Amino acid sequence: MKHRRPLILRIVCGVLWSLAWLVAFGCVAWTFGALHFDFPILSRFVAWGFAVAMLAAVIFVPGAWRKLGAVFLACALVLVWWRTLEPTNEADWQPDVEQLAWADINGDEVTFHNVRNCDYRSNTDYTPRWETRTVRLSQLTGVDIAIDYWGSSWIAHPIISFQFADALPVCFSIETRVKKGQTYSAIAGLYRRYEIVYTVADERDPIRLRTNIRNEDIYLYHLTLTPDQARVRFLEYINEINGLRDHPRWYNEITGNCTTSIRAQEPSHQRPPWDWRILLNGKGDELLYERGNIVTDGLPFAELKKRALIDVAAKAAGDSPEFSRLIRVDRPGFGAHSETEPKPPNSN
Repeated sequence: MKHRRPLILRIVCGVLWSLAWLVAFGCVAWTFGALHFDFPILSRFVAWGFAVAMLAAVIFVPGAWRKLGAVFLACALVLVWWRTLEPTNEADWQPDVEQLAWADINGDEVTFHNVRNCDYRSNTDYTPRWETRTVRLSQLTGVDIAIDYWGSSWIAHPIISFQFADALPVCFSIETRVKKGQTYSAIAGLYRRYEIVYTVADERDPIRLRTNIRNEDIYLYHLTLTPDQARVRFLEYINEINGLRDHPRWYNEITGNCTTSIRAQEPSHQRPPWDWRILLNGKGDELLYERGNIVTDGLPFAELKKRALIDVAAKAAGDSPEFSRLIRVDRPGFGAHSETEPKPPNSN
């Protein structure tokens, strides 16, 4: 035992020391990204200069503890600066996110301003259109979710659509608010590069853009929310869009993305339990199915998902004013809901 104790201690110390350097490496990698994506001038040179400085510290600073301390101190100083970055609503935005939606509530009536309904000819060639629409809370009948896949089956984009008995659906798409000259990057989304925007839109905009223009796959499901529950969720969205008008927020690929933001806007005591499929949201419809949140018509999940694909119907519907009805015809979970066409919305 006398000989084993020092060996065990050496092993433990070695493991802890390795973990410390692993954490240090992670901190350097994160800090490199923060400087690369968020530093206001010469960001690439600053980021690579930081990396070279950290390498020099590891090589030339005497003493192992001093090397480690120098790395953590440098990363901490950059973190302090990074935390001072503030989101803004004042920038040269791309035309499709130039306007912020907001809403007035007057008793039963909700009037949305800056509802997006662009005329798309291609992904980059489009005519921005911003409309005003009024709906009535008493006519809110339910909620649908459209889940968009543009690449990996593990990652998707949800679009939440609220249904009304006397008006066309109003849908919400939580996106990055991209400035002119910027392009979206998932890695950049981990930093403070993009503000978040809640796009309020006609379904022919975010859904048809993805199915008909980008040739992405969208699956449409009807949720099990009652009209009363739907109204609660609807008002949560209104609270968010009105809040963002005065208090912009950063988009974050993990903590504030298109799915985690939906969960975060609910009161903390009402949020559904955390599940890894909330983050890897390409499996989100499977999670909703398991929790009984989707109207299934008694179908197993694989069959339900197969029949929920709306690409063919969306392309056939084109820019028809009956687009919302046509993509729901013969779709599981909708029943007679897809057989009637609501009155056109109030718009100007």
